[in-house]
Amino acid sequence: MSQLGFCFDMTACIGCRTCQIACKDKNNLKPGILFRQVKTFEVGKFPQADLYHYSGTCNHCATPRCVEGCPTTAMHKLDNGIVAHDQTKCIGCRYCTWNCPYSIPQFVEELKIVKKCDMCQDLLDQGLNPACVDSCPMRVLKWGDIEQLQSEYGKESTQDLPILPASSVTNPSLLIRPKNVAKQTGFRKKEV
Repeated sequence: MSQLGFCFDMTACIGCRTCQIACKDKNNLKPGILFRQVKTFEVGKFPQADLYHYSGTCNHCATPRCVEGCPTTAMHKLDNGIVAHDQTKCIGCRYCTWNCPYSIPQFVEELKIVKKCDMCQDLLDQGLNPACVDSCPMRVLKWGDIEQLQSEYGKESTQDLPILPASSVTNPSLLIRPKNVAKQTGFRKKEV
């Protein structure tokens, strides 16, 4: 079984949130619901102040906690490794939202079900890229087989940052090329 995933180059991200907007538009999401979210963190203090941006979405984990917590199999893994959600099986219990250490599945109040990123499976089926990948003006998002991404970007990338849960929890299908300040601990970190 292959495992699709994302690679994010934090060193070139300008925090424009175009990926977030493209995802929101593509999925016709209402205000307050985001499948991809860009967060900005301030670190340090004068004269060593800096900032970095993190663009996060479902990591399509190898051992997804959301799937483990779903009592109806609405959350499930596809053969390509994508963590998918079957809306017809969802009972809105929110166990997946509580189990995901990344807080990715979103409960949609008006529908009384959970929804989440499916890596734009409908676009992938047409041979196209996920909306977030194509929309990025800096080309900081890549997608593909995680082993191939690892061989291409692995030496410069990590799965672990102080702002994220330990990768050992879910084995996320995500590689991050971090800014040095994002790897440091002990700095004052403030999400803005």
